Amino acid sequence: MQAEILIDGAAASVADLASQALTNYGAYTSFRVEGGGVRGLGDHLARLDASALDLFGEAVGEATLRDLMRQAVADRPDCWLRVSLFSPEIGVRNPSWRGRPRVMTIRSPAPAPLATSLRLAVQTYGREEAHLKHTAIFGLIRARRAAQDGGFDDVLFVDGEGVISEGSVWNIGFLDGSNIVWPQAPMLAGVAQRLIEKGGAGQGLGCSTERVWLSDLARFDGAFICNSATPACAVSAIAGHEFTTDPDRIAAIAAAWAANAPEPI
Repeated sequence: MQAEILIDGAAASVADLASQALTNYGAYTSFRVEGGGVRGLGDHLARLDASALDLFGEAVGEATLRDLMRQAVADRPDCWLRVSLFSPEIGVRNPSWRGRPRVMTIRSPAPAPLATSLRLAVQTYGREEAHLKHTAIFGLIRARRAAQDGGFDDVLFVDGEGVISEGSVWNIGFLDGSNIVWPQAPMLAGVAQRLIEKGGAGQGLGCSTERVWLSDLARFDGAFICNSATPACAVSAIAGHEFTTDPDRIAAIAAAWAANAPEPI
């Protein structure tokens, strides 16, 4: 299956795509569609409308978003869907336009999980407007590229004081017995993270949020990353600190995520 791109429900034009190629001002969310449903769909819809208000001054609205999503997956109930918000009216010379953004849907085959285990480099870095899943990803790609050039799999971000926030395209959680500790820092609140929190009690997992410094790593039993494509992946090392993360605990985290049934679009 090749990627199919629609803009407001119609085939994307060259002009639409040129706007996207030249200006990276926008936001998006992406997820696996399973039998026409999406785990955490309500959280994805809320993310899109909050981002639209923040970046463009006007929400798209849940009914419209659902209709465009249904059009995008009508004949492919099992796929990967990215939903992006943009405006061809906005650019470097005219940044002040306000109104309802256009909606681009990209349907493609679902990607494989990132990995089954990751060794993470550490970089002092913070995304612009970290609460948004925005399209300005130059810094993320460059940071991940540098990590892999250095022999690591991916990269974990910290601030100038060593406070941990998030990774390149994922959230990180630390294991303290049966409790998951999420970092408290400027970061994107991930939908996979939220689903794990919702399903955690059924797997005997608690969740808390606190500031975590690099110097705290030794107090944890393990660590994992999560995003919509990778519900739970063990971290085997952060810089020079090695983890032996219990595979059963990773399985319980994945089960917590899976306990959230797909919501019909």
